[in-house]
Amino acid sequence: MARIAGVNIPDEKRIEIALTYIHGIGHPRSKKILADLGMNPDARTKTLGENGISKLKDYIEKNFTIEGELKHQRQMNIRRLKDIGCYRGSRHAKGLPVRGQKTKTNTRTVRGNVRKTMGSGRKPSAEKT
Repeated sequence: MARIAGVNIPDEKRIEIALTYIHGIGHPRSKKILADLGMNPDARTKTLGENGISKLKDYIEKNFTIEGELKHQRQMNIRRLKDIGCYRGSRHAKGLPVRGQKTKTNTRTVRGNVRKTMGSGRKPSAEKT
C-alpha cells in the first residue's frame, strides 16, 4: 500500500478515488492534482510505482493543507469563535446547528438523537393488553 500524508492509499482503486482517502482532498481537488502532474486518473495505485507516488506526495505536501494540520486549523477557528463570544461560537459550544437550520423537528444528529416527544423512539410493547 502506498502511504501519502500518513494515510494508506488503497492499491486496487483508481488513483483519482484513492486520493480522496486523504482528509482535505475531495474529487475536484484530486482531479486537479492529477491534471497538474499529468497523470492518468484511471490508473490504479499499484501501477504508479515509487516514482509516481513520490511525485504525488511531494506535490500534495507542498501545495495543500491536509490531514492533521487541516483538522488543527478547523479546531482553532471554532475555538476563536467561542473566545470572542459570537453567536456561531455559542452554537458550537451548545452543540446546536450553526448555520441557521431550524431545530424543532430536525438536527437529531447534531443534538445526539434526543427524542423529546412521548411516543417517538418507544419500543413496541411485548404483549397486547
